[in-house]
Amino acid sequence: MDTTEILQLTPQSVWKHFHSITQIPRPTGQMEEMTRFMTSFGKALHLETKQDKAGNVLIRKPATKGYERAKTIILQSHMDMVPQKNADTAHDFAKDPIRTYVDGEWVKARSTTLGADNGIGCAMMMAVLEDETLNHPALEAFFTVDEEVGMDGANALEKGFLEGSLMLNLDTEEEGELCIGCAGGRDVNVSFRFKPDHDIDKGDVAFRIGLSGLKGGHSGMQIHLGRANANKLMNRFLKELVRNYEARIASIQGGSLRNAIPRESFVVVTIPEQLSDDLLDLVEEYEELFRNDFAGIEEGVSLKAERTELPKTLIPEEIQDDLINAVEGCPNGVISYLADFPGVVESSLNLALVESSDGRIDVKLLVRSSSESRKDWVCSSVESLFLLAGAKVEFDGDYPGWQPNAHSKLLNAMERIYLEKYDRRPKVMVIHAGLECGIIQSNVEHKLDIVSFGPTITGAHSPDEAAKIDTVARTYDYLVSILEQLK
Repeated sequence: MDTTEILQLTPQSVWKHFHSITQIPRPTGQMEEMTRFMTSFGKALHLETKQDKAGNVLIRKPATKGYERAKTIILQSHMDMVPQKNADTAHDFAKDPIRTYVDGEWVKARSTTLGADNGIGCAMMMAVLEDETLNHPALEAFFTVDEEVGMDGANALEKGFLEGSLMLNLDTEEEGELCIGCAGGRDVNVSFRFKPDHDIDKGDVAFRIGLSGLKGGHSGMQIHLGRANANKLMNRFLKELVRNYEARIASIQGGSLRNAIPRESFVVVTIPEQLSDDLLDLVEEYEELFRNDFAGIEEGVSLKAERTELPKTLIPEEIQDDLINAVEGCPNGVISYLADFPGVVESSLNLALVESSDGRIDVKLLVRSSSESRKDWVCSSVESLFLLAGAKVEFDGDYPGWQPNAHSKLLNAMERIYLEKYDRRPKVMVIHAGLECGIIQSNVEHKLDIVSFGPTITGAHSPDEAAKIDTVARTYDYLVSILEQLK
């Protein structure tokens, strides 16, 4: 179907800009074309437009008549997207546009992430900037780069770049919820070094084993759903294969991005030829076991093996054993919940990537927590485990959580406006996903009053990502009402 069918959706101003965004390659770390597009957009409207050293784009729109004395409002979204695709999809995120389609009440993408996280937020901001009929205070539309990996744009924000004192972040993914706090995070980087083993038994054959069909998803918003982690499952299988069937690992590739629950894992192993049928039987057994273990959660678990060429080298036995035992023993998923917000995750761990290359294995994890102390503790636990396995452990990408403001005047006003418009109260939340709000607050010299909200987006960070059409319209209408009433 034609990807332009979303242009007929309401509000057309928002979907028009979202469609334009989907045509621009914008995976994290490749922001040049997107930032050029956004700066050109601001200049074409004859609005003050500037870019900082990190690449963040700021477009200022003056207050309309009668709003000159109102507080300046910052509208904020990030421009990058998570590049996830199904294994059988020949999509190049560095150059190919996203192929969108309408599926009933939802907008989706064909076999890739949609990029509604946070492209829809950017599109709403563009619609506000372009609309000359709206009444509003002075606006600062702040488009950040490289949020999805390290929140680099927010971290590099220069003092004095932003002047507003109220901030609306448009990166929350459940319509009807107002977010006032979120978890911080820290990257854990583990590496094993070794000399490849060239001694392959002449009687051995090689198999490529693939685990696929898992849902994956956002490692913050969906970590509590109990979805399978491909790295954990694959290493569970490998532990028995290596221990009982004389198998050796030649290479392993599981997961892709630190903030996405890993959906796939692939490994090449060698095994004595006379045990080939036993390997195939074990693959079938574990596929059934995984399907049973995750019944009602994962419907598409697939574990398959196929013959392949013998590799030239193997991972040394002691390294493969240390890797398997460490990944098997490493915690994953929810670690603790918030006592004051029942059902909201406090701390979690995503064992995101296990990848071998020549003489090296890298394991990448993401620890999230709204408690700095708990974050330190989880990181220390992971460090101890992998140090015992003989690996090197380093930390990077630390960012603070966003602490809730119980006396937020902005929140009070937004609750009142929502109740007046929809005759029901919004749900006030603290979420486990990482938002840029706390980082931005730490990089401005004055106090910000911040609330985050957005339309309903499901399956973020996976090819199942979808944006619910009616919630986009409702969220934009709500945004316009907020701007009109914050006089």
